[in-house]
Amino acid sequence: MRTPLVTVILPAKDAGAFIGTTLETLTRQFDDPGALKLVAIDDGSRDDTGILMRHYAERFPHATVLVNARPRGLASARNQGLEHVEGDAFCFLDGDDWMQPQRLSVLTRRLHELDCDVLRTDHVTVRDGVRTLATAPYPWRERVVSPRDAILPDDQPTMVDYPFAWAGILHRRVLDDGLAGFTPGLFTAEDRPWIWRLHLQARSFAVVDAPALLYRRGVSTSLTQVRDRRQLDFVQAMAEVLQLVEADREAERLLPKAVWSVLALSSRHLVRSRRMTPGLRTEMRTAVRGLLAKLPDAEAAAVLARLDGPRRRVLAPHLRAVGRAA
Repeated sequence: MRTPLVTVILPAKDAGAFIGTTLETLTRQFDDPGALKLVAIDDGSRDDTGILMRHYAERFPHATVLVNARPRGLASARNQGLEHVEGDAFCFLDGDDWMQPQRLSVLTRRLHELDCDVLRTDHVTVRDGVRTLATAPYPWRERVVSPRDAILPDDQPTMVDYPFAWAGILHRRVLDDGLAGFTPGLFTAEDRPWIWRLHLQARSFAVVDAPALLYRRGVSTSLTQVRDRRQLDFVQAMAEVLQLVEADREAERLLPKAVWSVLALSSRHLVRSRRMTPGLRTEMRTAVRGLLAKLPDAEAAAVLARLDGPRRRVLAPHLRAVGRAA
């Protein structure tokens, strides 16, 4: 039996309404089904997600279905999948998204031709049947560079602001170098330290064109829509980003970007917290203030001087609470 070209890591929880479409599109990625290994993780589902995973697993010569009796979260479930990677390439896929035919065939070929560690792509968002192209924020295509070249500038969207783990494909070298894993236990923002670690420590990177991955927006069970305690995980994730950058050899150059990201995401979550319960809203504000207190003084002052008015107004009372000028 041939070794698969790519391993697809597919964690899902209660995705029965969508995962049939997701799995069906995986059967259309290669002419030879043996080129793909499916690693599906049923993360404590209470619907027929696991049944559908096992049904489709029978259609692939290489397939593993893992079952968690209780939900462990997306980060931990993806890490489970990484333990079963075969072949020179792997990628992630969420249970409510899907791929156009031959996407993975194109990406595995380009990964080999460019001899690259990390390939990233645009994607298409789908909301209420309307499809919109979301472009990876990097101006060049098919150009292999150091991932560090795609971190700056600090005040514009760059590739570290495009953290979607499923928007591309990775060479096994990334896994062997210890860069592929996610912080265990994070239920949200798990991809923020992940993308920063890749861009700080991987050796090569490119953005390429390929058949689209379609990202379903507005799903009621998605963690981007749920406003519960799991949203607080973004604080831990961004604190880890700060630690990664502060320990880097180019910390002075890159810290303004990390600080900008912390402030932008903190502002966003403070606005979202207005629709949380009073107790949880208080928890969010307390957690954000703890994160703001960790910002390096010089970089925080410089970024705040350039931050736009709406974000400054949202952040102002919390900055004052930790002794920073807004």
